[in-house]
Amino acid sequence: MKVKKTYQYALRSSLYLTLISVAIAVISYYFLFKSFGLITVITFAFVLFIVAFFVIQYRAEHFIYQRIKKVYEDISILDVNDLKRDNITTDVEALSRSVQNYVEGKTIEIKNLTERDSFRRDFLGNVAHELKTPLFTVQGYILTLIEGAAEDKVIRKKYLERANKGVERLTSIVKDLDMITKLETNELKINIEPFNILELVQNVFDLFEMKAKKRNIFLQFDKIYEFPIYVKGDIEKIQQVLINLIVNSIKYGVVKGVTTVGIESYNENKFIIRVSDNGEGIEQKNISRLFERFYRVDQSRSREQGGSGLGLSIVKHIIEAHNETILLKSTYGKGSEFSFTLEKAK
Repeated sequence: MKVKKTYQYALRSSLYLTLISVAIAVISYYFLFKSFGLITVITFAFVLFIVAFFVIQYRAEHFIYQRIKKVYEDISILDVNDLKRDNITTDVEALSRSVQNYVEGKTIEIKNLTERDSFRRDFLGNVAHELKTPLFTVQGYILTLIEGAAEDKVIRKKYLERANKGVERLTSIVKDLDMITKLETNELKINIEPFNILELVQNVFDLFEMKAKKRNIFLQFDKIYEFPIYVKGDIEKIQQVLINLIVNSIKYGVVKGVTTVGIESYNENKFIIRVSDNGEGIEQKNISRLFERFYRVDQSRSREQGGSGLGLSIVKHIIEAHNETILLKSTYGKGSEFSFTLEKAK
């Protein structure tokens, strides 16, 4: 049975004190009274041993507690309220490990807080930057109209249309921010139901057919599917995923390019949906950050194409809210493939 080193310390100290005290008592009793009983000596030794043990144990722990408390008071990152008298021990190794574990925990906590603060600053800076451009644009057109340009019908119509585009972009950013915030805080409900993924993809193709034609990009399936493919998920959220991925491929695809969607079995319980293109691709250094909010590979071209800069981040959050996986493969100059899994509907 393993014994606490505090008790070992107190035990040995008590034994030494007892032997010395008994020796003194026996000698004194012998010379003073010339006679003594064995029971008297044993009783005296036992009582002295018990008393000495608890006195030494208490004093040792009290001694260490006071000094550790002083350390806690002197070091600003340590909270003296976290120090419990019951945890104090004369086992220096255990005490050292305890303090080390505490410091490591505080270090991790400080690191997490620092990262959160850095993320908060970056996020606020990105939001301000994204909102600033359309706001200043709308303000500029409105001020121009107020200063007299409204009298000219042609200029008035043109400036109002441009201001409206700026407002639409602001609305898009605010909506995307609202969605991503709800996804991160689990406030956005996910309604899981079976649906035909092929039909949903075709609906998205139809929705963006004209946009793709303007850039001379062809939207297609990877093959002819003879039967419906049913999956489980929130149909509206998965539609948003497909919209973001397909619009992204149209924006960054090459002229006369192709965006292809394919569905295949991933394992016995899941399908994998692949959205690929033969566009410009993504450099390896940018892939790890592509799903970050407001991260853009090409700042100038991204803003020229429009969008909130939150599309891929929303895609990631929606797929993770379904407890599914999103994957990315890309070769710079050859194209990219975004894929995500969905549960099979049985």
